[in-house]
Amino acid sequence: MNLTINAVNFEMAEKLEQFIEKKMNRFERHLNGDDKVEIRMNVIKPQTNANKEVKIRIAGLFAEKTADSFEEAIDACLAALEGQLEKRKNA
Repeated sequence: MNLTINAVNFEMAEKLEQFIEKKMNRFERHLNGDDKVEIRMNVIKPQTNANKEVKIRIAGLFAEKTADSFEEAIDACLAALEGQLEKRKNA
């Protein structure tokens, strides 16, 4: 898996990066070893709730979620991508 993480409008903490790597390692069973994974994280408006936006692109699939925290948004994106991968597998 080739993982690229882009943080827009904020400085990513090491703890968040470790969280992403841990989640992606678990998710890797759904992927081929050479799949390209792009994660783009953005703070939309710092003063509002649900302002953390995450976009994940994997193997031609895409998920975009917004939540109160990046961790919540990442979990929601990965759940959506699992569903898409399952549909692709059963098609």
